[in-house]
Amino acid sequence: MRTVLSVSLPEKVSSELEEYAKSTGRSKSDIVKESIGLYLWESRFQKLQRRISRKAKQSGIVSEEDVFKAVS
Repeated sequence: MRTVLSVSLPEKVSSELEEYAKSTGRSKSDIVKESIGLYLWESRFQKLQRRISRKAKQSGIVSEEDVFKAVS
């Protein structure tokens, strides 16, 4: 199932998106879908990273060397 989403963009962003779409031969819709997917993935990754970072610090792992020692 698909959902249609209407988005209002500032003129400058709209122009840049239009130019990018033309230069890459892709549709604006495809670029926006990919961008939202990447944003959501990065958001989930950062949330997980913060959670793991807190637990690592509680375990005394604060540097890359500590990580290497823990997994070696």
